[in-house]
Order: sequence, then structure tokens, then C-alpha cells
Amino acid sequence: MSALIYVCFSGGKDSLLMLHELKSAGEWDVVKLITTITAGYDRISMHGVRRELLHRQAVALEIPLLEVAISPQANNDEYESAMRRAWKEAVQSGIDTIAFGDIFLQDLKEYRERQLAGHALQCHFPLWQRETADLVRLFIDLGYRAITTCVDPRKLDASFAGRIIDDEFLNDLPEGVDPCGENGEFHSFVFDGPLFREPVCFSRGEVIDRDNFLFCELNPQ
Repeated sequence: MSALIYVCFSGGKDSLLMLHELKSAGEWDVVKLITTITAGYDRISMHGVRRELLHRQAVALEIPLLEVAISPQANNDEYESAMRRAWKEAVQSGIDTIAFGDIFLQDLKEYRERQLAGHALQCHFPLWQRETADLVRLFIDLGYRAITTCVDPRKLDASFAGRIIDDEFLNDLPEGVDPCGENGEFHSFVFDGPLFREPVCFSRGEVIDRDNFLFCELNPQ
């Protein structure tokens, strides 16, 4: 019998690959996707993707969402307070493990473990310490499709905003940029792949400079 698990989910490629790994292992039953939403903007935090597209993504994946709302300028105290409500719901639902898509940021891993330990929850990191070049290649080879939605212009040229993550994208990445964007170089939205019942349809809009990041607008279709 598969163990129940909640998944911290951004809608991006690492989250989808983590979800793919969980389902492929055959040991887990993914009950809910936990996603942080920035209230006011009504978008996935950091990624800048419209909430409507997140909902369509969850429907296509056939997994319910648990949304956690934070304010646009939320500090860490507000974030932790909001997440505590999600952890409490997980425990009340009989969940004892939360999965994350982190790959190599040790301080972030330890932070998550400390936060969840206070709620008697365990962390599971299916992608931990795997080579990021291998992971993004696996993502593409499996047939997943993703588009960059947020780019840090201090690390990548503006032309990388709104690009499909494919072989050409990887070849064009400057030296020193992690191919999975694990250092915050870019964030993405996955719109199709093996776990999707159907693609999530959108049109590409303009690139917006907001809070020192470049966001590519994705308009639901």
C-alpha cells in the first residue's frame, strides 16, 4: 500500500520532475500539491504565473491543490505563519511526509527539515544531490515541456524570459548558470508531459520588469 504524501509544488520543472519520480517509484500516493500564492498579484510566488494557469495545471495532473496565500512583501515570519497552517492540515489529514524539489542547496534543505520537525513531519527530497545537467536532460527526454516565466537579469539576458526549455535553451545558457536554475537564475512553468491528462494552453505575452526580475506574461487560452 502506497504511503500518503503532500508535495510542495511551484508548477515549475523541478516540481514536475520530483512529482514524476514519486509516481514512478510506486511507493507514494500524492494527495495534494501545496503552492504559495502571492495575494493581490494572484500569482504563484516567485514564478509569476497566473493562478488560473496553476488551477488548470492541477486539473491536468489530476491532483488537488492546497494554496497558501502570502502578501506581496511578505517577510519570513509571515511566510512561516502561512505555511504552518498547511503543515497543520497535512497532519490532520494523516500525512507524515512532505516532498520538496530541492537539488543541492544545503541551507534550504536544513531549513525545511527544522520547520517540519516542529510539526512531527518528515521531509523527502527525491532529487537531492543529483546532477542538475542530468536532471534537466531527463526532464526533456521524458517529454515534459516548460517555459521560463521569471529570469534574474543579473544572471541571464532578458532574451531568456519566455523561452521553451529545450536543447537550444540549454546550449545558449552562459557558463556558470545552473541548467536547472537552482541558484535562482530562472523559474519555469510546465504545461505538458507524461503526467498531464491534457496540455495547459496559454499564449505568450509581454515581458515585465518587476521587483528587479523579468517576468514573461502567460495568458490562459
